Amino acid sequence: MRTLDRRPPSPEFLFVEEARRQRRSWGENLTFYTGCSYLAGAIGGGATGLLSGVRSFEAGDTTKLRINRVLNSSGHTGRVWGNRLGVIGLIYAGMESGIQAVRDTDDVLNSVAAGLTTGAVYRAARGVRSAAVAGAVGGVLVGVAVTGKQALKRYVPI
Repeated sequence: MRTLDRRPPSPEFLFVEEARRQRRSWGENLTFYTGCSYLAGAIGGGATGLLSGVRSFEAGDTTKLRINRVLNSSGHTGRVWGNRLGVIGLIYAGMESGIQAVRDTDDVLNSVAAGLTTGAVYRAARGVRSAAVAGAVGGVLVGVAVTGKQALKRYVPI
C-alpha cells in the first residue's frame, strides 16, 4: 500500500546554519526557562503554603475553615514563589542568550556566567554586597546543575 504523505521525516530548514544548530532559539529558551521556573516555584510554594496552612490550625476551627486556610495559604505562597522564580528564569534566559551571542560559542561557561549575572541583577536593588552574594550563589547553582546534567548523561544509560 502506498502512503499519501511523502514529506521527509526530519524537519526542513531554510538555511544550512539552522539545520546545524543543536540548540533552542532565544525565544524558545525564554519560554522554556520562564515556564519551568514558574511552575517549579508554584509547586514548591504551594507545598510550603500547604504546610503553613496546616500549622495554623486552631482548636475550635471547623473543617470548612481549615480547608479555607490551607487553600488561601497555598495559593498565596505558590503565586509569590512562582512569580519570583519566573522572573529569575526570565533574567537567566536573557542573560544566557546574550552571553552566547556575544561570545559566539555554546559551552558551560555561558551557563555559569548567566547564573552569576542573573543572581547579581536579581538582587542589585538590595545593594552591592547582596548582589555579589546572590551572583556567587547563582553561579554555583548553575555550575552544580550543569555538572550534574553532564554526569547524568555520561553515567546513566537512558
